[in-house]
Amino acid sequence: MNNTRKLHALYGLKWNPFLSEIPTDALIKDESTKKFCFRVEQIVMDGGFAIITGEPGTGKSITLRHLNAHLTEIPELTVRIITRPQSGIGDFYREISELFNVPMKKNNRFVSFANLRMQWKSHIKSSQFRPVLLIDEAQEANEDVLNELRLLSSIDLDSYNVLAVVLAGDNRLPEKLRQTNLLPLESRIRIRYHLDKRPQSELIQILSEVIKQAGSPELMTPVLIQALAEHSMGNLRAMMFMANDLLATAAETGHRQLDENLFFDVYRGVAKKKRTGK
Repeated sequence: MNNTRKLHALYGLKWNPFLSEIPTDALIKDESTKKFCFRVEQIVMDGGFAIITGEPGTGKSITLRHLNAHLTEIPELTVRIITRPQSGIGDFYREISELFNVPMKKNNRFVSFANLRMQWKSHIKSSQFRPVLLIDEAQEANEDVLNELRLLSSIDLDSYNVLAVVLAGDNRLPEKLRQTNLLPLESRIRIRYHLDKRPQSELIQILSEVIKQAGSPELMTPVLIQALAEHSMGNLRAMMFMANDLLATAAETGHRQLDENLFFDVYRGVAKKKRTGK
């Protein structure tokens, strides 16, 4: 904790701009993310499924954070987040019952199933909105759980949706949903949002803006920002990891500003090790 405070004081930072726990309102929302959030509002009105996919480090969890913040600004809308997608059916029902404050019958799953649907129907009647369930790392989800979600979310011979579900996962998720047992769910996906590797110009914009939001726009030189964007190969997480390494090294060595010389001092050795294997 003392090292963190020292780091913040040394560079005039309100928080570390390169760690995942930065405030949601400081995250940079690009136009495609804004469009996705507005499209999900239609699912909130009508129910159904949406998915966010992409390679690791491209910003899927950040997109979910943007979406969560966007949706929670809507009055009377209920948004809940599944924290353990790899659970079996029993644990899934325990978690979802707790999230929606619905009593669970341990030895009678049907009662929990019926009680959840009843609460969701009541919520829709009073607010006109479907409750929303967000699930990150959905590629890890149990097939039985995914199918249970499909069955939970629709009533009246599949003509009426009582739940909106947003799944986020890496490129294994679309493959998983194409399995025979999950095709009924795959066919119900209304919105598909795929995150590709970020262009260099976008990474430069994100890095410049995040250090500004953190309270230290001069923390990095423009040349260093460009070098980090180039060397991250379009991967947002990789860029932030490198930036955090440089920040820690700068604090240790007494650099008042992070620049390209620091970058080459730190990563020249890494590159040499990769070439020589030593």
